[in-house]
Amino acid sequence: MAERESDSGVVDLACSLPIQAVVSRSTLDTEQYGRILGSEPDSETLAAVPKKSGANNDGSVETAEEAIEPADPDISELCRDMFEKMAIFLQGELTATCEDYKLLENMNKLTSLKYMEMKDISINISRNLEDLSQKYASLQPYLDQINQIEEQVTALEQAAYKLDTYSKKLAKFKKLEKR
Repeated sequence: MAERESDSGVVDLACSLPIQAVVSRSTLDTEQYGRILGSEPDSETLAAVPKKSGANNDGSVETAEEAIEPADPDISELCRDMFEKMAIFLQGELTATCEDYKLLENMNKLTSLKYMEMKDISINISRNLEDLSQKYASLQPYLDQINQIEEQVTALEQAAYKLDTYSKKLAKFKKLEKR
């Protein structure tokens, strides 16, 4: 390959090596050769491409001849086109990657906001829990008094049951005394 610099300062790569193809006489004709190379055959190609030989039926080995490439396409133009398409492809790949990073950044921001909201909620719950703890602590003496009153009521109830059974026994005793 040879490099040459164009007027715009871009280095063009030009292929100076001829392309050679081996063509079997019995398998390819001029039209197929032209389709393979991507161009229609011209008079120069027609002279260089071997013709089919239909008389080779004896089973012998077929011979191959070199085909001369038709007029060289402008390699530098093809290279330039390839580089432009490759640049478009790479730009698309980089754009897709950039968009992925932007999406990831937005997701991180949203997640951060959600965690901030959850942090605020947990702080409020913590404050409310502290308030409830303080209120419970201030109500504790009253709860203790309620427990003491309940114990006293239970003791008074037991005393009332004992007094009731005693009074029933006493009533039985008075009946026996009257007889």
